[in-house]
Amino acid sequence: MHIQKATYLISSPSVENCPKPDKPEYAFIGRSNVGKSSLINTLSNNARLAKTSASPGKTQLINHFLIESIKSANDSSQNQIADRWFLVDLPGYGFAKTSLSSRRRWEQMIENYLRNRENLAQVFVLIDSRHRPQKIDLEFVDKLYLWQLPFSLVFTKSDKENQRTVSKNVKDFMEALKGQMQFLPRHFITSSLKKTGRDKLLNFIAETNEDAIS
Repeated sequence: MHIQKATYLISSPSVENCPKPDKPEYAFIGRSNVGKSSLINTLSNNARLAKTSASPGKTQLINHFLIESIKSANDSSQNQIADRWFLVDLPGYGFAKTSLSSRRRWEQMIENYLRNRENLAQVFVLIDSRHRPQKIDLEFVDKLYLWQLPFSLVFTKSDKENQRTVSKNVKDFMEALKGQMQFLPRHFITSSLKKTGRDKLLNFIAETNEDAIS
């Protein structure tokens, strides 16, 4: 997949305020400081698309971006019909320093969005590959499984730790899921800095788009 254009659309306080659900939609979510904005910018090839911050928890609304893509930049782009799909940046679920009322409001907003957004094609759950399996990540993945939502795991920041540690953390996380679900989800190992996993993620989205449109 080749990204031709990525445009910010709207930030919504609830699922009811989101854009018309007329395109395949891909939501990205993870704990605070997992590298979500950096990954979104790497995927879209736009360093300024999603706002990055040194202070975790800055994303507080449902942020929609419109993506236009073609299957390959090597073919004549003039003869290719662009796919149009939504990329969504969701607030983190391991909220940074904030009030209890704000956390509860965000949690309800996220759940309402995930369970009621009819065009949601895939939820990408971002997990920091530098750390051993965290309870909060496992619990969130379990919720998605119980809600019967389509989801994949994206292990981030693989360049910030040695590969043996990354591989072990990923393996341990997948092993921990075996006791929670019958079939393990698809997973990707990424680095926003080195663009590791970018092509695999985009190709998966392209395949999912084809299934959603057909």
